[in-house]
Formats: sequence, C-alpha cells, structure tokens
Amino acid sequence: MSQTERLPRKRTYLMCPPAHFTVEYAINPWMDTSVPVDAGLALKQWTLLRDTLTDLGHSVHVLDAQPGLPDMVYAANGAFSVDGTVYGARFRFPQRAAEAVAHEHFYADDWKYTHPVHVNEGEGDFAYLPEAYGGLILAGYGFRTEPAAHAEAQEVLGRPVISLRLVDPAYYHLDTALAALDDSRITYFPDAFSEQSRRVLAQLFPDAVLADRADAEAFGLNLVSDGRNVILNTEAVAMGAKVRAAGYQPVHVELSELKRGGGSVKCAVAELRP
Repeated sequence: MSQTERLPRKRTYLMCPPAHFTVEYAINPWMDTSVPVDAGLALKQWTLLRDTLTDLGHSVHVLDAQPGLPDMVYAANGAFSVDGTVYGARFRFPQRAAEAVAHEHFYADDWKYTHPVHVNEGEGDFAYLPEAYGGLILAGYGFRTEPAAHAEAQEVLGRPVISLRLVDPAYYHLDTALAALDDSRITYFPDAFSEQSRRVLAQLFPDAVLADRADAEAFGLNLVSDGRNVILNTEAVAMGAKVRAAGYQPVHVELSELKRGGGSVKCAVAELRP
C-alpha cells in the first residue's frame, strides 16, 4: 500500500502539561535523580507535541496538572478506554497512586468508568486494535501491570485480550516496546518480549514493522499514529525511516526532557475512544 493510500483517522487525545514535572525519584531505569529537569524546556516540548496533534486535525483535551505528582505528564498511564467504557488505572508505585483519582474525575460525567481491582497502568500496558480480529487488545505484564488485570480488562471492556510478557526492565511498559501504526497493524521490538510472546505476536501480526534495540533505546516505539501520520521523537531517526518505508508519514517532535522520566510521545498522550 502506498503512502498516499493511507488515510488518517481523526482521533481524540488527553494530555497533561508538565507543570510540576521533575525527576525526584527513580522507578524505572531511565530516571536519574542527579540530572535536573529543565522545566521551561519540558513545557515548550510538550506544547509542541500538543500543537503537532492539533495541527494534524486531532482534538486534544488537557488534564490539569497537580502539585506533588511529577509523573502526571505521562497521561497515557491514567486509564484505558474503548467505546465509551473506561478501565481505570491502579498504579504499582505509591508516588503515582493519586494520578488515578485525577483521571477518574476527568471521566466522571460522560464515560462508564470502572475501578480496577488489580494493578495496571492504563494505556502504558494496553493497546487497542479495533480492526484486528474484530477488535483486539494487546496487554503487557512483567513489571508494572499484573497479569490478572488483563482478564479484568477483558470483562470490563468486552474485547479479547492477548497477554504479552515483557522481560527487559528498560521496556517496563508495553508502550515502550510496541505500538499500533493503524487500526490493525503494529510495530514492536521483539527482544523486549519473552520467547513465547514473540511467537504469539509473529503469528497474529506477520506484517508487523520490526524494530531493533537502537530504535527501542531511542524510544522509537513510544509513538502515536493516526493511521497515516506517525508522531515520534527526533532521536528516533531510524525508526522514522522504517515507518516511512512501510507507507506511513513520520512526524518528529523533540521530547528530550520527557525522556528523563522514562517516557516519550505515547507516554504523554492517552487516546480517548468514546
């Protein structure tokens, strides 16, 4: 399929500005508390990401940042929604626990919200492919989300969930190792997954775009795609070339400050699926 045949689908997103973003604790291998965050640059880069999404025709809702929650900028972790139903987050680390409450308040009026029993970190560990096998959820576990949350999400959302085990602590969320390029196709870094999970992915997605370790280390899998335009950080040059070769249009955005906390484009963007 040529690039001109790929049509973007208008999306609705949720983001939270890095008004209180710092790296004051370390809960993943990317966080270094000895290197100060440039707060002004972080806000500038976040604003550029938001403006890039709106310039592409998408809607972006903004969740107010709250003091004492420096990781709230990673809005993808706060919940996971499919067809107006929301499976809430329950964070593994106490430093982030209150973020779930802020996200719940956002969804309170217009969504069917479910409080989770099991630990999960929202879209950080869930990806939805509405046209793959009639609507399929890919779900990661191994570092943050409990495997039991996958069965819980399946019951809440009414979509089949495929469990995938993450084995490299550098790729502690599914969205650092796998991404949806459109409604049925994915890209992923095989070495982030167990051998059995790699076999499952190869069977389900034989046309997947495969990333290598350099792509993953550049957070090239932590991307957002509307089905044609693939937004990824400027460091992920090789990954941009791979998605272009697959017929998509890479759009690079500088997010060096957010990477200090262990996240990039996708971590900062939750997709809303009313």
